[in-house]
Amino acid sequence: MVLPPRGDFSPEAAGAIGIIVHRLARASGPGFAPVVVGPASPFPPYADVAFAPVGAGWWPPGPNAWRYGHQVRRRLRGLAPALIEVHNRPDVALFLAERCAGTPVALFLHNDPREMRAARTLAERRRLLARLAGVVTVSAFLRRRLIEGIEDASGVAVLPNPIEDAAGVSAAPAGGRERVLLFAGRVVRDKGADGFVAAAAEALGRLPGWRAEMFGADRFGPGSPENAYLRALQRRAAAAGITMHGYRPHAEVLAAMARAAIVVVPSRWEEPFGLTALEALAAGAALIASPRGALPEVAGEAARYADPDEPGALAAAMVALAGDPAAQAALGAAGVARARMFDVAHVAARLDALRREILGRENHRS
Repeated sequence: MVLPPRGDFSPEAAGAIGIIVHRLARASGPGFAPVVVGPASPFPPYADVAFAPVGAGWWPPGPNAWRYGHQVRRRLRGLAPALIEVHNRPDVALFLAERCAGTPVALFLHNDPREMRAARTLAERRRLLARLAGVVTVSAFLRRRLIEGIEDASGVAVLPNPIEDAAGVSAAPAGGRERVLLFAGRVVRDKGADGFVAAAAEALGRLPGWRAEMFGADRFGPGSPENAYLRALQRRAAAAGITMHGYRPHAEVLAAMARAAIVVVPSRWEEPFGLTALEALAAGAALIASPRGALPEVAGEAARYADPDEPGALAAAMVALAGDPAAQAALGAAGVARARMFDVAHVAARLDALRREILGRENHRS
């Protein structure tokens, strides 16, 4: 399971892809012994999954994908895998498919392929499907983005991101949920962080006893740098009484979701999946989400939706839900039920089946 070249595989610094790969690797069934290959990091890797770090080599000259691909290929020689699963890098997947003869390579897409090297054009996407043993997208939304204009897309499957312990993380805290409007994720414009601050500032003036909190930074991991957008947002948040916690470990963010009454996912970006939304559902929080990308696909009727570019409408949704405890409880229960559809045991079983399908096809061809 090959991570992107900037993907940390550590509980202290993993982004969404590292978290998902860790969950899937740990839940793989009998007959599979996953090894995660990824860049070396100053943070300690997950201890319960085999991890093979790749050094930061600068040979041979060429694009980053080539340099990273060469380092990964050298690592794979000692592992002798039956199947190579490359996460979110079409260029790296093609590089390995062309140089690891006899070993099938599958690509797992977590983001829009039309924004990625080696997949932006229709010709490039056709080449991907022709050269790779399989392509997996994390949502039907992404699958549509990938296959538009392609005649035969039979080799493209959908495997949603998993949630751990979907049946057990949602127990309401003693004394009930805290009256908190919560944002969790990268604090960038695409994620609607400024829209959350504007809407929460307006809503809090109409919600005595409530507060708003934000978890996240510009990047994943401790030491994320500040920038002009973040500094301006910090000033606006402070003026509105909104607490910005900065980057925190994933476990701490999940614990905050389990306490909060309302979680808001106001992405402007066409979310390719929306892992934060799924985690909020599993935590039993009432969810307000953007209607963009795959978010409606993930949350379904277990969320309320508001346009992130209309702070007044988003604030109104916050106020209406905060003032309706029965609606909060109903959404929370619906969210927990929906999250069970994404339980890691179910998703990992489907992944194992996909692996067998790919290996069966390749064995038949040979």
